[in-house]
Amino acid sequence: MAIDQNVEELLILGDSDLIIRQAQGEWETRDVKLIPYKNHVEDLSKRFKSIEFRYIPRCHNELADALATLDSMLPYPGNAHIDPLEIQIRERHGYCNTIEVAPNTQPWYHDIKKFLKTKEYPEQASGDQERTIRRHASGFFFSGDVLCKRTPDLNLLRCVDAEEAGRIMHEVQSKATVQEAGVTKMEKEMCKR
Repeated sequence: MAIDQNVEELLILGDSDLIIRQAQGEWETRDVKLIPYKNHVEDLSKRFKSIEFRYIPRCHNELADALATLDSMLPYPGNAHIDPLEIQIRERHGYCNTIEVAPNTQPWYHDIKKFLKTKEYPEQASGDQERTIRRHASGFFFSGDVLCKRTPDLNLLRCVDAEEAGRIMHEVQSKATVQEAGVTKMEKEMCKR
């Protein structure tokens, strides 16, 4: 594909140190079954101005895993033009970015809760949206007036809105701070002894 796209400089990342070193020519390829592949890589390499093979340990391979997942989800369209994929590396994970909650909005589970109570859908819901609500609702149930979700491992999760989540986080952080202070006090007393 890189040749078809007229790529001149290519960086190949791999998580097999053996294969990368063999492709770089640092190590000899002895396996009879792999020699034709090695020769094919050498032939293809001549078609680029520059080509670099770089070893990436599997523990540092999140980007390759994400790209492989994308690759498995999208069919290759043959000779159609593919726009380049732009990847930005952020300083922190995406889930750390804050999302502003619009005031007076319903919680994320509002439609599911309403469906379970009344078997009614939102007024503007299409057929697909109604099916989605029914499918999601099958994993939820009420414990009194509290909506809960069953997980695949049979744990139960309580559904909370943004305000309640804030209160819970504040309470957990307060308890953690108190526990840390208690541990520090105990450590000081132990050091005195």
